[in-house]
Amino acid sequence: MKKDIHPQYYPNAKTQCACGNSFIVGSAKEYTEVEICSACHPFYTGKEKMIDTLGRVEKFRKRLAKAKDAHSRKR
Repeated sequence: MKKDIHPQYYPNAKTQCACGNSFIVGSAKEYTEVEICSACHPFYTGKEKMIDTLGRVEKFRKRLAKAKDAHSRKR
């Protein structure tokens, strides 16, 4: 490797997840925060978790109900 072109490497960098889990990894940053990790990700936990961002699921359900109502009135 060439000298003085690579960032400093932290072999014991701490990573903190939003779920509260923390672990040590190698990184170019000494401390990082993540929103999801293997301790809380549905793929690894086997538990399905629905994340509703900005009420999009509820907005879709209202739109679907409105469309069904309009369709039933046409008949």
